[in-house]
Amino acid sequence: MPRAIWTGSISFGLVNVPVKVYSAVKPQDVHFHQMEEGTGARVRNKRVSEKTGKEVAYDDIVKGYEFGKGKYVTVTQDELEEFKPEATKTIDIEDFVELTDIDPIFYDKTYYLAPATKDGGAVKAYALLLQAMRKQGRVGVGRVVLRTKQYLAAIRPLEKDNVLAMSTMLFEDEIVRASDVPNVPDRMPSVSDKELQMATRLVQSLTTDWKPSKYKDTYRKELLDLIEAKAKGKEIVVEAPTTQAEKVVDLMAALEASLAAAKKGTKAPAPAKKATKAKKATKKRTARKRTAA
Repeated sequence: MPRAIWTGSISFGLVNVPVKVYSAVKPQDVHFHQMEEGTGARVRNKRVSEKTGKEVAYDDIVKGYEFGKGKYVTVTQDELEEFKPEATKTIDIEDFVELTDIDPIFYDKTYYLAPATKDGGAVKAYALLLQAMRKQGRVGVGRVVLRTKQYLAAIRPLEKDNVLAMSTMLFEDEIVRASDVPNVPDRMPSVSDKELQMATRLVQSLTTDWKPSKYKDTYRKELLDLIEAKAKGKEIVVEAPTTQAEKVVDLMAALEASLAAAKKGTKAPAPAKKATKAKKATKKRTARKRTAA
């Protein structure tokens, strides 16, 4: 059973909804430790002074902010405490907006909000807020302090479950402007009516209902299979990738091939990669594995 990481209330107008916050995700990444090759010994990181080369005790470490190249201002923990956001127990909804008005780029982490208790008053207030937002198609936007950081947060009812979700959000100045990204065109190049028609047909042919269970983390499964095989003492042989010269892709030909493949329910062949990238990919890819005889 998940444990609550925050307890408080949602406030909108003069109405308070007692809630508890639970994590809505559990990342399934494969984590590795640093090891010394040949000995199997763990490698530990030490805090070492650049000036003396000696290890520094944790209690002697302070925070420093680099305001110029090689120039730092140190800040004590007491000084930081004065600016730490007040750990309030209220999520104050400042505005209600349409869900489609919020670009997904603003979302950070998602949590579940559940009634703080099972008593009738808490559950009724929770249901009232959920149903009102669902009926109006609105999302509540406010601020919440989790641990020691203040977040902008969006509270919304989930479509298929009678539960509120809270997504912490990035502030506007934390979003990189698209105009700062290299090679983003100021003007969209012109495309022919035929190209647009075929691209539209391709999108339509690949359109389906969203089913999360359809998508599996194949990389993680193959990586865990590799780890399991090595743990059993099996010898792993990595096959070298085949290399092909990169070909110039004809856009219309690629669209036609993709449409034909979509009709047959198969995937269109991907364009060949450059030979120079193949060597770099060798270390990164999860190669096919076979047990040596």
